[in-house]
Amino acid sequence: MKKITRRDLMKTTGMAGAAALMSVPALNVLGANEEIRVAVCGVNGQGYANAGTFRKIPGVKVIAFADPDKAVLDKRIKDFGGGIDGHQDYREVLDRKDVDAIVIATPNHWHSLMTVQACQAGKDVYVQKPVSHTMWEGGQLDKARQKYGRIVQAGTQNRSDVGLREFHQYVSEGNLGKLTKAYGLCYRCRKGIGKLSSPLKPPSTVDYNLWLGPAQDLPMYRKNFHYDWHWVWNTGNGDFGNQGPHETDLLYWFLGNKTLPTSVNTFGGRFGWDDAGETPNMQFAAFEWGDVPVFFEVRDMAVDPSKGYGPRFNGMETGIILEYEGGTFKGGRGGGWVYDKDNKKVKQFSGDGGGGHMANFIGAMRSRKQEELHAPVDQAHRSASLFHLANISYNLGGNVSPEQLKEAMGEDKECQASIERLGGQLADWKIDLEKTPWTLGTPLKFNPEKMSFRGRTELVKKANSMIKREYRKPFVVPDEV
Repeated sequence: MKKITRRDLMKTTGMAGAAALMSVPALNVLGANEEIRVAVCGVNGQGYANAGTFRKIPGVKVIAFADPDKAVLDKRIKDFGGGIDGHQDYREVLDRKDVDAIVIATPNHWHSLMTVQACQAGKDVYVQKPVSHTMWEGGQLDKARQKYGRIVQAGTQNRSDVGLREFHQYVSEGNLGKLTKAYGLCYRCRKGIGKLSSPLKPPSTVDYNLWLGPAQDLPMYRKNFHYDWHWVWNTGNGDFGNQGPHETDLLYWFLGNKTLPTSVNTFGGRFGWDDAGETPNMQFAAFEWGDVPVFFEVRDMAVDPSKGYGPRFNGMETGIILEYEGGTFKGGRGGGWVYDKDNKKVKQFSGDGGGGHMANFIGAMRSRKQEELHAPVDQAHRSASLFHLANISYNLGGNVSPEQLKEAMGEDKECQASIERLGGQLADWKIDLEKTPWTLGTPLKFNPEKMSFRGRTELVKKANSMIKREYRKPFVVPDEV
């Protein structure tokens, strides 16, 4: 009788739960001087950059790349200088006993399933942001991490920025008093992705079944196959779930890594580009979070069509603004400044961009101490839930006029101010908001303990159904990891 291998099982019964049928792998406890061997899955962009960083860490060797696009794979192996194995099918990497850690830098819709399977295969994981494509599957990551005793670090490297870590210690000691208000900003000067009249055909070098994985097989009308998947709900999460996870993670961190918001409300839209993108390029979200109001803005459009730069708010483009009783912090990757009540700089926290984040992961691999990680996956899952909440609210919304939007936001000064900011920029683009209206999201109440929306209306039921997606078999994130 032919022996059934782990890979055969994953292919025939579905990758989602097959590995869970196998015995839990024995922990590979690495010595202080033992070489750690790393494989990188997804090397077209960020993954290749990650590989370059890992190869510079003493005691680490990058031994394999995996990517469903053979052209990308071959180019990156050549760019890396050769001497590295290539796999078009990432499952071959999971089967390798000489691989200690997996770096996951695939499109968003693959992050959770691949992380769960890597844990099941006995590998430690460095997974890029966002750690999940939906809120539910993010919770499965930590279950897998716990069950299989793995070290799992999220690629939210701002938590390793030396300036931000110094400031975190500074405010934790009470130097600025109580946090009273928090903003997250994602202002990027992006462009439209075009729109085809007939569906895009994947490049012939791509194993499209493997690239698509858990996502649905839907027609694509964008011009570029790679990267622009970010702006389609089937595979991406918009810029709130692309750049935004770095900022939502900082908000969650400075709010104490405790719980999640109890409500969300949002509005936005996709304006000015007339392209195949589905996700908003302008979005505002407001969260109730105990006694600290939290707000987030996405503005991906240039100041106006003639300008090659984006807008600013309170002197900031992308980062966080934290208002305390004793002053305000403005910053993000690379550190920031504390300002006094007169908006004068009083104390700087110089950062390094989180350059030691991957070394932190390697150190925790050696010690097997999850608490040493700067960005553990359970916290990354919760911080990612902010944009999941906002996007669910947005996708349950409907079109409204500017007057209806202002009326819906009532007397909330922050919401009204955002309407003026975003609306003013759209006016500079000469957007007619009667013809291209705002989308007003459905206000939702959330139960952080149950990780579900509260209420019994049909809209709430629909919102709860959107916490988890429908997976394309056999690429299914398992209920039991």
